[in-house]
Amino acid sequence: MLSKSLKVLEEALIQSWWVILFILLCYMVYEQGLKKRNAEFSRLHEHYKELLQEKQRSLAMQKELLLKINSESDPAWVELALMKELGLVPEGQTKVLFVKEGR
Repeated sequence: MLSKSLKVLEEALIQSWWVILFILLCYMVYEQGLKKRNAEFSRLHEHYKELLQEKQRSLAMQKELLLKINSESDPAWVELALMKELGLVPEGQTKVLFVKEGR
């Protein structure tokens, strides 16, 4: 009885070899696709982290620029900007310029 059922199973496997081969091929293709998906996910995750860092830098720069824009109405800031950028000196103060010898 047992040998008869094993014989039937063996014949079924031999007759359906192509089904087993097809299943193995499908599994191999699935594994390959899974590896590609994981690699792409890792690449996109790294890109996402880079974009988050860039966003943080941009937000910090935006905050700094907003502070500069808001402070432009402050007369002390305007005076400081004129002194730094244009080299102007307020009335009543003396401008001192240091020059290196050899120029």
